[in-house]
Amino acid sequence: ALFFSLLFLSFAIVAINVVVKHSRVNTRITKEVMQGLEKYTSKVFIVLLLLSFVIIVVDVLSFGSGYSGIITSIAVLLLTPFIFYAPASIVIDDSKVLRAFKASFVFFFKRFDYFILWLVISIVLVTLFDFIFISIFGTVWSRYAMLIFNAIFIMPFLLVLQSEMYMKRFRMLKR
Repeated sequence: ALFFSLLFLSFAIVAINVVVKHSRVNTRITKEVMQGLEKYTSKVFIVLLLLSFVIIVVDVLSFGSGYSGIITSIAVLLLTPFIFYAPASIVIDDSKVLRAFKASFVFFFKRFDYFILWLVISIVLVTLFDFIFISIFGTVWSRYAMLIFNAIFIMPFLLVLQSEMYMKRFRMLKR
C-alpha cells in the first residue's frame, strides 16, 4: 500500500509541477513532455521512498527509547530543507535526485520566507476548513469529509503554490 500511495502521489506532484511550469513559460505541453512524465515520476518516487525509508528507520531505531515521536519529528525537521523543493526541482530543472536535494536545500534557505508563508497558508487552510467541517458534520463525519476535501482541493493548491514559489527564482518569469 505504501508503494502504490507514493507512486500515485509522485504522479500527482509531477503532473501539477508540469502544468505550473508550462503555464508560467507560456508553452504547450508537448508529446515529449508527456513521455517524460514517467521519468519525472520515478525520480520523485525515489525522493518520497527515501524519505519514507529514513522516517521508518529512525522511528524503529528510536522505538525503545520512549522518545520515538520526538526523535522522528526532529529527523523530519532536519530533512525538510532537502526534500521540500526537490520534486519541483526534478520537474522544473530536469534535475537528478541528488542535484534536486541540493537545489531544494539552497532555495529553502535562500527564500526561507517562502517556506514560512507556505506553512502559514497551509495551517490556516487546514484549520479553517476543519472547523467548518466539524461545524457542519460533527466530529465523527468531519474527518472523512476533511480527508476528501484536503485531497481534492487543499493539497493540490499547496503544491501549485509551492511550484510557483520555486519558479519565482527565475527573474525572467517574475510577473
